[in-house]
Amino acid sequence: MGSLLTTHYQLCYYSHMAKDTRKNQEKNSSKRDMLQQGVSKKISAAKKVGGFSQQLVGTLIIFLFLTWGYSIITDKKQSPTVPLSEFAALVNSQEITSIVVEGDTLTGTKADKTSVTTKNEAGASVLDTLRNYNVSTSTLAATTITVKNDRGLSFWGSLIPILLPILFLGFMIWWLARGIKGANMQALSFGQSRAKMIHPDDGKEKVTFKDVAGAKEAKEELSEIVEFLRNPKKFTDIGAVIPKGVLLMGAPGTGKTMLARAVAGEAGVPFFHLSGSEFEEMFVGVGASRVRDLFDMAKKNAPAIIFIDEIDAVGRARSPSMGGQGEAREQTLNQILVEMDGFEQTENVIVMAATNRPDVLDTALLRPGRFDRRVTLDLPDRSDREAILQVHVKVKPLAEDINLKIIAERTPGFSGADLYSLMNEGAILAAREGRKSVAQFDLIRAIEKVMLGPERKSHVLSPQEKRITAYHEAGHALVASCLPDADPVHKISIIARGHAGGYTLKLPLDERRLMSRATFLDDIAMSLGGYVAEKEIFGDITTGPSNDLQVATGMARDMVTKYGMSTLGPIALEGNGKALYGGGLYGKEYSETMGTKIDDEVKRIMDDAWSRARKIIIDKRDVLNVIAEELMRVENIEREEFEKILIVHGIKPKRKESELIN
Repeated sequence: MGSLLTTHYQLCYYSHMAKDTRKNQEKNSSKRDMLQQGVSKKISAAKKVGGFSQQLVGTLIIFLFLTWGYSIITDKKQSPTVPLSEFAALVNSQEITSIVVEGDTLTGTKADKTSVTTKNEAGASVLDTLRNYNVSTSTLAATTITVKNDRGLSFWGSLIPILLPILFLGFMIWWLARGIKGANMQALSFGQSRAKMIHPDDGKEKVTFKDVAGAKEAKEELSEIVEFLRNPKKFTDIGAVIPKGVLLMGAPGTGKTMLARAVAGEAGVPFFHLSGSEFEEMFVGVGASRVRDLFDMAKKNAPAIIFIDEIDAVGRARSPSMGGQGEAREQTLNQILVEMDGFEQTENVIVMAATNRPDVLDTALLRPGRFDRRVTLDLPDRSDREAILQVHVKVKPLAEDINLKIIAERTPGFSGADLYSLMNEGAILAAREGRKSVAQFDLIRAIEKVMLGPERKSHVLSPQEKRITAYHEAGHALVASCLPDADPVHKISIIARGHAGGYTLKLPLDERRLMSRATFLDDIAMSLGGYVAEKEIFGDITTGPSNDLQVATGMARDMVTKYGMSTLGPIALEGNGKALYGGGLYGKEYSETMGTKIDDEVKRIMDDAWSRARKIIIDKRDVLNVIAEELMRVENIEREEFEKILIVHGIKPKRKESELIN
């Protein structure tokens, strides 16, 4: 049943890039992602080992600043020193106007405020010394002589030059010791859990079932877990055992993490959450140590919930041939299995995990007693999408023309994350145009932006390219409108978005979970409508239909190899990619002869679809011309305008039963 679920949207678009160009871009994008991951890992490693080096650099900087400050404080301007005879000559010539006597040091100040210094004879009087150098008494009388007492250094003054270096050395040792201690503590915490805990009393982080729209069956399934955490005695008294592990499975963006947080919020218990990749390190055993620490934390705070997002990062099927990083992952997985087995019946700790690849998980994780409660989250249906939109618009001012029911109808196949992005893009478009509320037109444009990307207004088509694109999209729309099991067209555009030079949007009349053989065949023919239109109108083929051919061929091959919708009969010829115990994947499950039959059958389906599309294009050539000319004129054709063209030319538009009654 799961393999028959398909995305409700079908986009057939004209691309100006060849297949090889897209592959090169995907390779380049993959290389960029790998490079960014490598840089992030290097930055993370540098942060872990750089604490001590930062302390050392800081110490050196402080030392330089202290040295610089000390030099400024102690840097006194020293007067030039001259011989005593020269000093006496300056006094005798009356160039020195005043003398300061400080012990054996004589400092003379000249008339220009400069000073000179000399040394007096030990024990001799200044006056006697100057007289001995023939300085007259009248000159000495005209010179101001000041005597300063030289008391010598005090006790603290003599002690400071000794204490300062010792104190500074002690400060450096303490500063460096701090860095070493931090590095040692970081090394000791290397094996500790990186889990983040959300406390039940945290109003900002708390999430309940009211905050999670849709997912009714999943909420009902998880309500037992909430009840067990609130009142475990109710179950233990009757001998019931609540599952220790709950595995949330679903496509990306379906709300697995949000639902796990809602369980903790409803039960009012601590919520420990981290990603499976956070257990992994380059050292073997670190992941297992973090698992032990995580479970110890949860047991101390029981009742509690442990949530491991993307558990397939550590829970993949084990292989005896793997080593190195694979061995570290195996030890981490083994420790998770051991910890879950080590739970006592009285320990109210629930382990929840999320993955979008349950097929690659190790069978030991899924056995009874571990993750034996599995909750599947599907893409939301129309009513659920409307409820999710109602949650996202609570904090956004809306215009009076907003109709979320229409938005929900136009977004089949959207996940909860897609709908959040849609509402956010709609608000951004409104703010960009200077409006204070979000209008319906903003959300309609946001749908196309989320699916295909922003408009490339700078991508101007030449007249010939515009004509080819218009006929290509008109071919898709016309074939879809004439086939009984194809979905109705909602919009045609030749405005470039993302990789698409133009696109045709068709939506189902009703929510669909299963695809019939007739629907597959009509969709394949519709996908070839642009290819056929180009060849019939212009007599040549461009690179534009490359994506259409890939989509159509993929559907045809799935019909033959997976769904038994061919002349080969009810047989599945390809595995589902499930991992074996040895870690490998199922390869080819058919012989070369059967492979040739598959190729022939796919070719037959594609040829039949091409013939059906070609017949419609030839028989309705006048309608094709009208649609293409209108596209070249207005660039966008909505459903109402398109159906008017069909009615004028005798083609009956497809309607819902409710629309026909009205």
